[in-house]
Amino acid sequence: MNSNNKYPNIEKCNPSFCISGKIMKCNRIVAKIFRKYLMPYNITDSQLSILFVITKKKEITSKKISDMLCMDKSTISRNLRRLIEKKYISKKGGFYLSITDHGKQLLEEVIPEWEKAMFETRQIIGNEGENSLNILLTQLIN
Repeated sequence: MNSNNKYPNIEKCNPSFCISGKIMKCNRIVAKIFRKYLMPYNITDSQLSILFVITKKKEITSKKISDMLCMDKSTISRNLRRLIEKKYISKKGGFYLSITDHGKQLLEEVIPEWEKAMFETRQIIGNEGENSLNILLTQLIN
């Protein structure tokens, strides 16, 4: 029996067109660049994003961070636990998170490395790539 007749969906499917696969591949490539610069600080790009949000918002709940960064609650909780253990953030009133002086010192050291990662990524994707990324993100959020 011809496999085309038995499994027509498999035959017509072309995973190289998968939008999710392309985005995940882009994420892995960019994350590798950022890991290279963040590795000496023992912090992930997700943890750094959380620290940036907390720093700019002064006090914020984990739910609000989850909404802003489009991260699962479990991912936020796991990363917050690690950031609290490292004394980069603290909890106030059981709900509100804020950055500590230790966290601010870390950011002061990390930001120049983060800027290097940003520069390297921009060199690869160019202005057109960054603009396309901004458009895509805007369309996905709305």
